[in-house]
Amino acid sequence: MVEMSREEFEDAVRDALDEIPPELAEVMDNVVVLVEDDPPPGDEDLLGLYEGVPLTERTHQWAAGSLPDRITVFRNPTLEICETREDVVEEVAITVVHEVAHHFGIDDDRLHELGWA
Repeated sequence: MVEMSREEFEDAVRDALDEIPPELAEVMDNVVVLVEDDPPPGDEDLLGLYEGVPLTERTHQWAAGSLPDRITVFRNPTLEICETREDVVEEVAITVVHEVAHHFGIDDDRLHELGWA
């Protein structure tokens, strides 16, 4: 397990978001990225979670009063599976890409085919 402060972990998430190509970042709509220490009970191995309506499924009615979509990256399970700080940075980047892809409507099967699952 790697020791990393919450601030350092949040920096890794921020850096991963900065690596999203600008043309994709500009299209992201009504989504917030959060860091939580632990995933929901029963999902202790979960590294990230997308909650919301993917861009590909939104209709004109969706925007009326909709809360932002949420991408949550979970700190403790990520630190537990990594052996080095470099591993953490890499795993966070993979998790961020994976969850952002869900925002764009890409499912787990396709992400697995692309090597991002």
